[in-house]
Amino acid sequence: MVDLKSQYERLQEEIDTAVLEVVRSTQYINGPEVKKFQEELETYLGVKHVIPCANGTDSLQVAMMACGLKPGDEVITTSFTFVATVEVIALLGLKPVLVDVLPDTFNIDPEAVKKAITPKTKAIVPVHLFGQCVHMEPLMEIARENDLYVIEDNAQAIGAEYVFKDGTQKKAGTIGHIGCTSFFPSKNLGCYGDGGAIFTHDDELAKKMRVIVNHGMEVRYYHDSVGVNSRLDSIQAAILRIKLRHLDEFAAARRRAADFYNRAFDGHPKLTIPARSPFSTHVFHQYTLKTKDVDRLKLQEYLQAKGVPAMIYYPVPMHLQKAYTDPRYKEGDFPVTEDLSKRVISLPMHTELDEEQLKYITDSVLEFL
Repeated sequence: MVDLKSQYERLQEEIDTAVLEVVRSTQYINGPEVKKFQEELETYLGVKHVIPCANGTDSLQVAMMACGLKPGDEVITTSFTFVATVEVIALLGLKPVLVDVLPDTFNIDPEAVKKAITPKTKAIVPVHLFGQCVHMEPLMEIARENDLYVIEDNAQAIGAEYVFKDGTQKKAGTIGHIGCTSFFPSKNLGCYGDGGAIFTHDDELAKKMRVIVNHGMEVRYYHDSVGVNSRLDSIQAAILRIKLRHLDEFAAARRRAADFYNRAFDGHPKLTIPARSPFSTHVFHQYTLKTKDVDRLKLQEYLQAKGVPAMIYYPVPMHLQKAYTDPRYKEGDFPVTEDLSKRVISLPMHTELDEEQLKYITDSVLEFL
């Protein structure tokens, strides 16, 4: 699904040099590379504060802690997402309130969010799924009207641009009160281990989050609040600094691969190509097709036999997961999410795909159909 080896070989000289410099410096935790990466990511995103942390899940947890959410508070998010989004809400004793998604972009439906708000609602967590932005403008208006925090889960769309109706643009993750991301190796901006970051324009929230990620400690050994241990290590920061310089180039390569797939599949009666939102660029973390009258598991097995990986994101929506069983929800409550869970399949998507590989993949899919 992701060819990290070929990408490394392309960047090998830069990355090897950067990693060895950290090793020789022996400044492995909160070293200068972390500070430099933080500043460079702030510049790239056009955001006032970046707080590096240990992983994407931690970034969500720290964001919710900084917002002062208390057990029993309700947080609205999507049922069509990776578990981390809902997991953190549950771990903090908050109440996940799940809503359906839109059938074209697969992103959270702002109208469904509006209907789910109660007096206990304190935050909304939109997930920028598969590489393009949630429709943030109406969502922010809903949040303002109801005095709610917006915490963007931007693990899959770093570098994507949201286009406001007045034509202005902002990077995904910099529109709400807080943005969160993961640097898991398979992400568009991935390190060689675990890593994450939190973004905000708000000085007070930034100050709180910097304290929380460091054991609740602003002055060493003085703990004024409950915190966690969540740090991006210096080696990962050095790798991310190199890859950040190539991020827009990576996104362009992904778009070229998506364009090839689109040309091959557009108009096929059994496939729907990914919708392109009019208010967001797409950085194609995943290339995800909707199938119709196709045995999806047999297609996946057929492709696997031909050496082509294919993944199903996500086969069981959050409201039907055993760990998150809730009497408020039952099968049939979120028809779009449930339909997508039965029909979508994702093809290889990464920066190193060449035309020969893409033709082999698309020919294999079309042969099966």
